[in-house]
Amino acid sequence: MFEALRTVLLDPTLLAVYLLAAGAMILSPGPDTVYVLTRSVGDGRESGLASAAGISVGVLVHTLAAAVGLAAIFRASEVAFAAVTYVGAAYLIYLGVRTIRETELFADDDGPAGDGSPFREAVIVNVANPQVALFFLAFLPQFVDGASHVPTQLSVLGAIYALLTMAYLGTVALASSGVRTLLTARPRLATGVQWLSGLVLIGLGLRLFVGGVG
Repeated sequence: MFEALRTVLLDPTLLAVYLLAAGAMILSPGPDTVYVLTRSVGDGRESGLASAAGISVGVLVHTLAAAVGLAAIFRASEVAFAAVTYVGAAYLIYLGVRTIRETELFADDDGPAGDGSPFREAVIVNVANPQVALFFLAFLPQFVDGASHVPTQLSVLGAIYALLTMAYLGTVALASSGVRTLLTARPRLATGVQWLSGLVLIGLGLRLFVGGVG
């Protein structure tokens, strides 16, 4: 029993460093934060929280990939890496164009997201970015005790990262959804934010595409 428990226990010093490093990475602006902001401001609190949950699930997917070595395939295969990179870039660009063309982005209805698309799309945004997979492959092993069960500890570290991600993005969703009342009352401002959000998503997609080419 003690040995089984030892496989999931992390060195306190390593854990403290990991929490600081993970916190810094999560707070760095990126496609995930932009997407949650866009959905929360555009569709309301329900969509924002669903998007945050989707991103967190994406983190768990990347953790599983790192634990079983799937991310190593992207590192070893340029074709696989490029293919998934272009898919992720194209999807971000698609979301940006759709955001700009959306005529009812700031509708008055603040109900649930209906078919759950914000959650599903958020999972895709996160999972379809191979750079995130490589990040987890390189980042998580630095905080693992090699003498213990490595896949289990990787899973624990990934779960912690997912929880921190949900806490941060959930806070972003709740705070940004309050802006919706102002945007609804000021159509010109709402249109400006709509274009800005769409262009940022397109820019992130183009950056990912150029990075994949390089």
